[in-house]
Amino acid sequence: MHYISTRGGPSAGFGDVLLGGPAADGGLYLPDAWPRIGAAELRSFATLPYAEVAFRVMRPFVAGEFSDAEFRADVDAAYAGFSHKDVVPLVELGPDRFLLELFHGPTLAFKDVAMQLLGRLFARALKKQKRRATVIVATSGDTGSAAIAALRGLPGVDVVVLHPHGRVSEVQRRQMTTVPDANVHNIALEGSFDDTQNIVKTLFADSGFAARAQLTAVNSINFARIMAQCVYYFTAAASLGRTPSFVVPTGNFGDVFAGEAAARMGLPIERLVVATNANDILVRALTPPGIYSAGQAKQTLSPSMDIQVASNFERALFEASQRDSRWLEAAMAAFASTRALDIPPAVFYALQRLYLASSANDDQTRQAIADIRVQFGIVIDPHTAVGFAAVGNLAGRFSGPLVFLATAHPAKFPEAIRQAIGITQESPPKLAGIMSLEERYTVLPNEVGAVRTFVLERTGTS
Repeated sequence: MHYISTRGGPSAGFGDVLLGGPAADGGLYLPDAWPRIGAAELRSFATLPYAEVAFRVMRPFVAGEFSDAEFRADVDAAYAGFSHKDVVPLVELGPDRFLLELFHGPTLAFKDVAMQLLGRLFARALKKQKRRATVIVATSGDTGSAAIAALRGLPGVDVVVLHPHGRVSEVQRRQMTTVPDANVHNIALEGSFDDTQNIVKTLFADSGFAARAQLTAVNSINFARIMAQCVYYFTAAASLGRTPSFVVPTGNFGDVFAGEAAARMGLPIERLVVATNANDILVRALTPPGIYSAGQAKQTLSPSMDIQVASNFERALFEASQRDSRWLEAAMAAFASTRALDIPPAVFYALQRLYLASSANDDQTRQAIADIRVQFGIVIDPHTAVGFAAVGNLAGRFSGPLVFLATAHPAKFPEAIRQAIGITQESPPKLAGIMSLEERYTVLPNEVGAVRTFVLERTGTS
C-alpha cells in the first residue's frame, strides 16, 4: 500500500506514514487507492470477534510494513484489555435508535480504540528502524490521555502532550498529568486547542527541529488513527444488517472521516451526521452556501469539541474534489492566510451527498442528557449528548436506523452531568484515586519558542 499527500507531495509507505506525522508539504496522507470489502465479507463480520474484523479491515493498509503474524499479534493485544467482551458494544435504545459505546478502553474514551493499537505499532516500527521518537500531541481533552496510556514507559519514546490550560475537564487533565512515567511530559498551554494544534503544525513544518527531535504525531492527522477508527463502523453496520446513518460528535473531523473511509471501502452508509457544539464551523461549511470560516473557539460543556480549525476536513475536501491536490494546496494556503474558504459548488455538493451537519448549544446539551436518562435510564456524556440534540434539528432526514457514537464515559465530565441531572456520576474503577494523585505539568505561554525549548530539554535532544 502506498500513501499520497492531499497536497500532491511525494508518496510514502505505511511505516513513514505511521511515524512521520503530516506529509512534508503540509498535507495529510491517504491511501493511493481505497481497498474494497465485498458484500459477502461485510455480512460475515456480524459473527466475528471485534479483533478479527479489525485485522481483516486494516490488513491492506499495513501491507509491506508488517507481516500478518506481527499485525495480528498487535491487534489482538490492543483489544484484549477493553472492559467489554465486544470491545465497542452496540446497544439498542428503541426502534431504529442505537448507541455505539466507544468508551470501554483504559481512558474511557473512543480515542483508545485507535491509540491502543498505535502504541504497539509504534514500538514495533521503531524497533525495526532502530530509532527513537518524540511523539507530540495536541489535545482538546481525550487524545492526550489515550496517547499517554498507549505509550507510557515504552523504550525509545518520549510523549509530549499540549492541552489548553483551563479548557479541559479536571478528570481529563488528571488522566494526563498524574501518570508518573519519566517519558511523559505535559504542557498546559495558555490558549485554545487551536493554538496547541497550530504550534504542533509549526514544529513539524520546521524540518530541522523535527529531524533533531525526531518528531512524530498520533493526533488524527496520523492516518493510522483513521484506519483503526473505521473498523467500528463496519462492526456496527454488520450487527444491524441494515444500512444505518451514524451520528458523530465532531471536533477535528477525524472520527467522522473514518466513517467516510469505511464508505469508500464499500460499507453502505446512508448519512454521516456531523454534530457540533457552539463551535459550529463545520455546520457552516456543510450547509449552503458552504463557507468554511474560522472564528474564536468558545468554551462549552463538551470541551473535546471546542475547535475551530478541523484538520481532517482537508481529507474530506480532497476526496470531494476528486483528489484535486493542486486545488486543495491553493485552498489550504488561502485558508491559512484568511481563515476562510468558499467551497466550490462541485466540492460542496459532493460533501452533501454523504454528510449532514447540525449543532447544539450548552442548554440543549444539558437537556439531552436529562431526556436520555428519563427515556432510556442511562447517563451519557456531554459530547454524546450533542449528537442527540443535533439530530433533533434533522427530523425526517433518515430512512434507516440511527447509530449514535458514545465517545466518552460520563464520569469524565462530572460537572456537566451535575448541571444536567443534579447528581454526581459514580466513577468507574479506572478512575479510582485519580483525584488524590500528584500532578506533573508545566504551564507555558502560547509561544512556539517556549514549546520548542521545552521539547528539546525534556527529551534530551537539546
